[in-house]
Amino acid sequence: MSRAPSCNPSWKFKGSFRISLQDGGSLLKANERLRRKFAEKANAVGPWIERQMDSVAAIGMGMQGSLEDQLNKLKQFEVSVVQYRPHMDELEKCHQEIQEAMIFENRYTQYTMETLRVGWEQLLTSIHRNINEVENQILTRDSKGITGEQLNEFRMSFNHFDKNRTGRLTPEEFKSCLVSLGYNIRNDRQGEADFRRIMSVVDPNNTGYVHFDTFLDFMTRESTDSDTAEQIIDSFRILAGDKPFITAEELRRELPPDQAEYCIQRMGPFKGVGAVPGALDYMSFSTALYGESDL
Repeated sequence: MSRAPSCNPSWKFKGSFRISLQDGGSLLKANERLRRKFAEKANAVGPWIERQMDSVAAIGMGMQGSLEDQLNKLKQFEVSVVQYRPHMDELEKCHQEIQEAMIFENRYTQYTMETLRVGWEQLLTSIHRNINEVENQILTRDSKGITGEQLNEFRMSFNHFDKNRTGRLTPEEFKSCLVSLGYNIRNDRQGEADFRRIMSVVDPNNTGYVHFDTFLDFMTRESTDSDTAEQIIDSFRILAGDKPFITAEELRRELPPDQAEYCIQRMGPFKGVGAVPGALDYMSFSTALYGESDL
């Protein structure tokens, strides 16, 4: 009897193993192409987002021209971000392909789709927030009548004490900022009480921070609503009937009792021409009251 030829099991194994290797090699190459494709786009988009964030932050710090200039630049950034959106869409497609291929690491880039999405949203949020803040600053400037120079002074002082560039000041930084702008905050119980009152205005929700918009509101009110020494002198001059001095009797007649006694106790005697007994020097009192001399 003749025997049927037998198949060599090792031959079958080698053949299928070779096919598997070929298929595996093709898969590895395909995955490598996907990695490189995503990395090429991510390595362009990631730095672009970072550059835009830095530029928007610089504008937000008030370091580039007038408020109108800042607003125009921010709106230009807004347009450029919208125009750049297709690059993010292409990345999303690449990311979808990588997900479907079950690829979980990419040695060709430090960026992931998640970090790029977060950066993109932060960029949009930063642009919109800064546009809103600059528009509010323009409204504040125009409605309150403060000058561009005053606004720049407030911004420069705020930025100087905002060491970490967070757009907000701690109470200690805020106090230092006020002192740099000429505020006399005493180091005693009364000074502490005065500062707590100011903090309740600029930080009504007790967050522990003072943001620039509330800081600007406060400084604007202080700059436009406060009297000057000259204005107070003019008021006293009217009460005194154009005399260069005033008497205790006139103060008690024209002012509320507590205010009259406050002035009488602190006004020094007037020693100029035409002085009468009990004449009080309201000019020196007024300049001292506003920090232009010693009270």
